[in-house]
Order: sequence, then C-alpha cells, then structure tokens
Amino acid sequence: MYGFFTLSFWDFVFITLAYTHVTIIAVTIYLHRNQAHRAIDLNPVISHFFRFWLWLTTGMNTKEWTAVHRKHHVSVETEDDPHSPIVFGVKNVLLRGTELYRVSAHDGEVVKQFGFGTPDDLIETKLYSAYPMVGILMMFLINTFLFGLPGVTITAIQMLWIPLFAAGVINGVGHWGGYRNFDTEDASTNIIPWGIIIGGEELHNNHHAFAASAKFSMRPWEFDIAWYYIRVLSVLKLATVKSMAPVRPYINLDKPSPDLETLKAIVANRLHVMSDFKKMVMQRVYREEIISSSGEKLSRLKKLRRAYVAPYKFLGTADSRDMDEVYSISKKLHMVLSSYNSLEDLYRQRASDADVLLKRLKEWCEEAEQSGISALEEYVKVFRGYTLTELPN
Repeated sequence: MYGFFTLSFWDFVFITLAYTHVTIIAVTIYLHRNQAHRAIDLNPVISHFFRFWLWLTTGMNTKEWTAVHRKHHVSVETEDDPHSPIVFGVKNVLLRGTELYRVSAHDGEVVKQFGFGTPDDLIETKLYSAYPMVGILMMFLINTFLFGLPGVTITAIQMLWIPLFAAGVINGVGHWGGYRNFDTEDASTNIIPWGIIIGGEELHNNHHAFAASAKFSMRPWEFDIAWYYIRVLSVLKLATVKSMAPVRPYINLDKPSPDLETLKAIVANRLHVMSDFKKMVMQRVYREEIISSSGEKLSRLKKLRRAYVAPYKFLGTADSRDMDEVYSISKKLHMVLSSYNSLEDLYRQRASDADVLLKRLKEWCEEAEQSGISALEEYVKVFRGYTLTELPN
C-alpha cells in the first residue's frame, strides 16, 4: 500500500521521532508546565496548536490530564495517589499506567476538584472533549494518505508513546529508580540527567522539589530540552515564564556565627540545604567508612547503602531494620543521621519565634562542630554562612 510519499527506512525513523517529539513537547510544555502548574503562560496560538496536536495524536483531555496530575502532587505516595509505584508497585504502574490514569480521569469529583482553570471554550466542549477519537482517526487517515502502510505504523507508535513513557516510565520509574538531588516528601527520582527523550520529564525529582518551576534542570550537567524551547518561545513573545525554582543560597565563609540572615536563607531553601548536607556529609562519611572497614563490617555497610541514602518514610520493613543496623555498625553514621534528623526538626518548627529558632540553630552548629567528624565540621562553616544576598566581588 503506497502513499503520496515513498519513505526510506531513515525517512520513516525521522518522521516517527519528529511526531513523537512534538507530542512529548506538547505534553510537558502545554499540559504540564502551562496548564497543571501555571509555571508559564502561552500565547493563545501556541496553546491551541498544542491542544489541537494532542487531540490528533492522543485524544487526551486537557481538564482530565490536569486534574489527575494535580491530584498526584497533592496525594503523592498515598492511597489517593492515582499512580504511585509505592502504593501499586512499579510493575503495575509501568504496565498498567494508562488504566490507572483513566480511573481518576473518569472520576467526576477528581476532575471537578482539580481540573479548574483549563480551557472550557466552544471548540473544547463541542469537539475536543466530545469526540476525542475523531482526532486520532483523522491523524490515522492523514498518515495513511501521506505515507501508505508505514503511516499506519507511525500512527500506532505515536499512540503508544505517551502511555509507554508518560503513564509508564515517568510515573513508574520516576518514583522508583534513579538519582535524587533533593530530599522531597515523596519517592521521586531523576531517571537520567538528560531530559531529551521525554522532553525534560526525566528530571522528575527536580520537578517534585519545585513543582511550579518552568525549568526542570538544576545541576550544571542536567539538560531539560523543553526549557530551551520555552526560552525560544519567550524571545518570540509567545511564552512568559511565571515561576522558577529559588536560587540556591549564597555562602559567606567569613561569617563567624549564624544570624537571622542565615535563618531566613535556610528556611527559604530547605531542599538545597538538605541536599548539600547529604552530599557534603552523609555521602562523604559513608565513603570514608567503606574505605576504612574490612571483613564483615565492610560487607554489612555495603548492603546497608540503600537504607542509609533512601528517604526513611519510603523504606520497607526490611530496610527499616537495616536502618537500625546502621546505628549499631558505625558510630559516625549514627551521629551523622542524628544530626540530619535534628536539622529536619528545625524545619518542622519553622513557625516558631525567630529568636527561638536562631538559638536552636546555633546549638545545632555547636553540636556539629564538637562531633569530631571532619565532614560535619566543614559543613558547619558552609551552613552558618548561608545568605540570601550575593556577596560583592
């Protein structure tokens, strides 16, 4: 069966990747960053192009998608979360992600509660929402006419792309395996540091740390391709960035003692501060203990790595027992974890009087300085120097 154009193998690959890439970009820029989180505003022409394209390629409803995603953030890793692998198991989310999405998408109360602010114009109510399969049928006919039998395959692949990568990989792997920049109150992870295949959605832990940020990449080596599209749209006056993740606090190493500016900086930048603690103290002390240990102790420490670095609330029963074992194996690891928990306690009391919090902050610094753990002592120099104001050159 021949179409209007005859495709070589590489033509077929290029067109398929181009179609799926536009679909992914429409999801991450329009549905996710614009509609669900209001991190950006889009020119109506661009916004409607994305809406039209998603109707053609996926049949997804803007209000339903937005509602399900907002509910995910509000109820993350609980039984009310529409697609948490912590609750449903990663295999279920990977293989049945679309089914789990539809359960909430077809729940009228969920859509009513969380789907506010999404398009409700005539074309939405009379066409896109009323006839979601018509768009998919139109795309099938267009692809078949243009490319013949390969067009059927192109249509099938682009229809599978979102269920596979968005409903499966992001919602599944993105809350199960990968690396974490930030200790969020969920199990989110960055799948890989280069957000290209899924348009930046690979950086899922970064997104959960700062959900309203238009930019998902946080580290110098991370790459969020959708952010560069947003920058181009901004230059062309077709998009406006409304919200960005807070700039990490500045550091004044000459500060002899924490002050109110330190307190403001650490309260405003909890995730950055705790991330620094994990990298500068927890990971370093763990490596030092591994290097200095041997025999049975070394073997046990290696097995306990997950329990040591994972968010405590998401550990299984066996892992929780391992955490208790961490305390018994290494006095240093015990002290570091205790210091970490004490710092977390400070955040839980952030509504207290500023003078009381500052006193506790100074006490924490003094305890850390007297710990005898060099990594912790060095971190205190950074910690007490946190400030919201950039130092003059």
